[in-house]
Amino acid sequence: MRKMRLILSLALCAAAWGGEKDSFLLRNATIHPVSGPAIQNASLLVIDGKIAEIGPKVAPRGKVKVIDARGLHVYPGLIDSGSPVGLAEIASIRETVDTGEIGDFNPQLRALIAINPSSEHIPVVRANGITTVLVTPGTTGGARGSTSGGLIAGQASLVHLDGWTWEEMEIRRGAAMQMTWPVIQTGRGGGPDLEGLIPGLAPRRVTFAEARRNQQMQVQKIQDFFDAARRYQKAKAAGEAIAPDLRYEAMIPVLDGRLPLMITAAREREIREALEFAARERVRVVLAGVRRPGKTLDEIAKRNIPVVLGTPFVTPLEEDDAYDEPFTLAAQLHKAGVKFCFASFNVQFARNLPFQAGQAAAFGLPYDEALKSVTLNAAEIWGVADQYGSIDKGKYADLIVTDGDPLEIRTQIRMMFIKGVPVDLESKHTRLYRRYMARP
Repeated sequence: MRKMRLILSLALCAAAWGGEKDSFLLRNATIHPVSGPAIQNASLLVIDGKIAEIGPKVAPRGKVKVIDARGLHVYPGLIDSGSPVGLAEIASIRETVDTGEIGDFNPQLRALIAINPSSEHIPVVRANGITTVLVTPGTTGGARGSTSGGLIAGQASLVHLDGWTWEEMEIRRGAAMQMTWPVIQTGRGGGPDLEGLIPGLAPRRVTFAEARRNQQMQVQKIQDFFDAARRYQKAKAAGEAIAPDLRYEAMIPVLDGRLPLMITAAREREIREALEFAARERVRVVLAGVRRPGKTLDEIAKRNIPVVLGTPFVTPLEEDDAYDEPFTLAAQLHKAGVKFCFASFNVQFARNLPFQAGQAAAFGLPYDEALKSVTLNAAEIWGVADQYGSIDKGKYADLIVTDGDPLEIRTQIRMMFIKGVPVDLESKHTRLYRRYMARP
């Protein structure tokens, strides 16, 4: 009965919302700033979309809406640091998937302008407390952390998960340049697997030497592209008459160190090669999809290179790895002093982002660090910590109001605000739930 009264009270608050939509006073809640300890029985004042005051006794200003959140918790909105949400709808229908462009090098492509604000996935992702996503032009996944969309897929964009247009969703148009480090791919080669279809015909297996040679050819292509981009940069800076090239123009912020290069590299060999390349090119780097860093972990920590981890809900890479190797990786990074955050690298399972951090907390990662990995750490890595990632005075009010810990599956998101504006938590899931619950 008490729970029903609470739900009814929140519904009445939403229905009777008056005055400025981005100004309100939230009372009697437990506030979790992330940047500091939780504040019991506190109030939070939001004016014009930004946090104005936090404390046990905060008075409303003017005619702002007052919300009683007794028994509830307030957290900053969660940040997914890598997902093609908004770019892909139904994987089996190519027309609804706007990733995986033709060509190895597409740095001029920006994920932001291709986002579909009406995607059915967006409300589903929001329902688990995720307010912000780094939308990636290529899809990252697979056992080895591989990426589709060429070697350089394009510019990843940081966006809010609310808005009528991509312009309204934009936080940072170019947040990172997405690149995949080539991997040594052994095993079957030469096209589709015909074994079993044609008796006696087995596809040729690629030897390690051949796979290594193929990988080195891909690495050389990357080096050649960077060399050409630097020649273009120098010629332009010298005022030479050169034909404009959109690909090289897009690389200039990377070469200048203004735009980080997010390199997908899963294993120790790939990570080491990627770090050596980044050092030679003197570019800012963020490692993504790390699975087995091995001895490179100390170097990653020493060079203060941020890491974006994918889902831990996968099997270990090697047969002799410990069963909990994916679960304990975050704790290993934390122990080594590496700053990291989590990404879903997915669309249909992007809603599970908070549970990735929760699983890491269950396997040795301190809880506070787990919470930071989907909030403040992500904001710091993408350069927006002065505006997002924690509940602090002066920051935008990206907030979720919950009935418990957002990293636990049983917790429900009761209210959400993006830049102080209430966000509808309706989704296709809730519509189908009501429809079939009302079935005769």
